[in-house]
Amino acid sequence: MDWEFEKEWIEAKKWYNQKFDGDLDVDSILFLIGVRELGKGFIDFTKDEKMDLVHIAVCTLLEPYGYYSFDGEDQDGWPHYSRLKKLPYLKAEEQDQLIKEAIVNYTRTIQQSA
Repeated sequence: MDWEFEKEWIEAKKWYNQKFDGDLDVDSILFLIGVRELGKGFIDFTKDEKMDLVHIAVCTLLEPYGYYSFDGEDQDGWPHYSRLKKLPYLKAEEQDQLIKEAIVNYTRTIQQSA
């Protein structure tokens, strides 16, 4: 186990929990990242829009890894991405690790820019 990474993950999760007053899981954090990337604030979203927000978050998080490229926004201001390469087959725990690592990196970036 990578203890340094675990420490970084706990700190990132703690930051989201404090900022949004809750005990958030990975899916909740992905939703919040999607809302941030959409840039419309907290409004009522349909179930499909919530799923789209998680997709936006995943694309945003995996863009620095070379898996997605930002294409631009549609007429409603929703971001769109193109897949540049297929993700390799990953076991569930490897997928979880990749997403957590990407969340840590994203969180570090937004904290530095604040």
